[in-house]
Parts: sequence; C-alpha cells; structure tokens
Amino acid sequence: MFAQAPSEKTVRSLANLALLLALVAGAPGSASAEELFKSRRVTPPPSDYRKGIEGPAVDAAGNLHVVYVVNFKKKGTIGRLRPGADRLKPLAALLDGSIGNGIRFDCDGRMYVADYVNHKMLVFEPGRTKAEDYFHSDNFNQPNDLAIADDGTLYASDPPFGRTPKTTNGRIWRIVRGSDGKVRGEVMASGRTMGQTNGLDLSPDGKTLYVSESATREIWAYRIDGAKLADERPVKKFDGPSDSELDGLRTDVDGRIYVMRPRNTRANVKGTVAVLIPDGTLVRDIPTNGRNPSNLTFGGPDGKTVFVTQGDGGFIESFRVDRPGREPCLQVPSAC
Repeated sequence: MFAQAPSEKTVRSLANLALLLALVAGAPGSASAEELFKSRRVTPPPSDYRKGIEGPAVDAAGNLHVVYVVNFKKKGTIGRLRPGADRLKPLAALLDGSIGNGIRFDCDGRMYVADYVNHKMLVFEPGRTKAEDYFHSDNFNQPNDLAIADDGTLYASDPPFGRTPKTTNGRIWRIVRGSDGKVRGEVMASGRTMGQTNGLDLSPDGKTLYVSESATREIWAYRIDGAKLADERPVKKFDGPSDSELDGLRTDVDGRIYVMRPRNTRANVKGTVAVLIPDGTLVRDIPTNGRNPSNLTFGGPDGKTVFVTQGDGGFIESFRVDRPGREPCLQVPSAC
C-alpha cells in the first residue's frame, strides 16, 4: 500500500516552517550565530572610559540589551550602552559627591545604585535622570554590590574598606520598603565572621544568597531567614599564584554561579569568569579580554548575553551563554 502524498498546502507549510527556523538560527544575537562562552570586546578602551568602570546592569522595561555602568568618563556618573553601539553615552551625574558601584533594577524599572562615598542607596525612578535618596545609614562601611529579590528586597555587600580603623570583617545588609512606604535597612545576622564581602546574588528560588569574599577568594552560601543568614556553607575557595581577589557575582536560571576572577598584575595571564554549580564544582573558566574583570550582568533580548566590565582597562566585553540569567528572567519573563 502506498503512502498518501502530502497536499500542496502541507508542502507550503513545511517549507515556510523550514525557512522560519533557518532565519531564527541565523538571527543576530542567537546562540548559534555566535560561539558560546567566547568573550569579545564590545567597546574600545578610549580615554573617556575610566579606570574603575563597574556595576553593569540591564533594565526591566523590555530593554535587556541596554547596559548601564557607573563611572563613565569620570567618577560619579552613569553611562548607558545601547544595542549595536560601541561607545557609552552619558545618562546622569550623581550629586553631592556620590560615587556609585553596584547597580540593580527592580521589576518596575527603578534603578538602584550603591553610593559607597555617602553610605547610601540611591534610586532613579523610571524615566528620570536625577537620583533620589533611597536609604542612608552612617553604620555602612562602604556599600559595594547589590542583589535584588522578586519582591524588591535589596541585599547589599558592605566590605570594611571605608572604616577607620580598618577591620577585615564584612557584612550584608537587607533593605526593604514597608507597606507604609518607608525604607528600612539592617545588618543581617550571621553565624560566622565574614571576610571582605563583595559580589552577591540569589538562587533562582530566592532562598539562598551567594556571596564572594575578595581577599579570601571564597564563595559562601547562606539560607535567607528573614534578616538572618542561616546554615552558612562554603561553596568554593580559589587558590593559585595567578589569582588576585574575587569580585562581582551573578546566577543563572539553573542556579549556576558566575564569578569574576581578576588576575594578579604580576601574572601574564588574562582574567576569567568562573562558572560553578551550587555544590562548588567548577564547570568552566571563561577567559576575558582584560586582566581585571570587575563585574558582570546577564542581558540581551533572551537574557543569554553576559556583559563584563574591565576595571583597569575601562571597557566592556561580552559573551553568549547557553542559559539566561536569573535576573533578566525575573524582570522580563517573556524574554526567557
């Protein structure tokens, strides 16, 4: 018995489907169009990119391909990199001597900036280019990097760099806006003495906080219990003569941890972005174009582009990954 030949309509439908799949596979920014985990420079290193460029983040207004950074041209500024551009453009200047470090966006499009000079959190309301005070405490050492939960709770690393006399103990702050509209912050209690707390991010379910410690080169995991950091667990300690200190940290939707590994300036090797699973197993080490990657963010139209700031060279580079970041999928679920 012979099989029935497909109708002309069916043939046309299959041909159209094949064409669509071919277009998607070859679309700019798709994983198949660009080699995964291979970093390339996005911006050149001209003189207007300062040493100390930091805090990359993407917004939540469906523009996951627009990258924001601090310290553009001079300290105390915010720069913005639009898709297809190879140069940052100024967005805002922070006032009152403020200098930013970490940036995060909430699901409503507010941009939060850690001001390590004036011991506060700043906020840009959507569409605004003037920052407002969000939270201030004289008890801050030097707020550094941020993580944000799906309910808008901010977590801030607070290394001891800004204290005199200096100590070696870092902290984590929890900052929330109450139902009365007032913002409150407190140091989270922990069962261990922390090192120089730096990069941090949440697990996909929001129950675990991962924190990188600069000088010890360690990553720690904590279960979040209100304002307490419970059940502390060492994830990974990096050793090696070429290692400097750990810096920024992000997670993806599968819970993998991406952490910056800048290199000792005396070592003739590039910096890397280490990728680990939650038990501390190193999955890969992605070489960067510069020696001192400072921080990273997931972005791009599908949340699978990682943007990296180079602290000493003052430029941005990026690479494609196989899974989107936790934060872009939290902000724009349709993108993932």
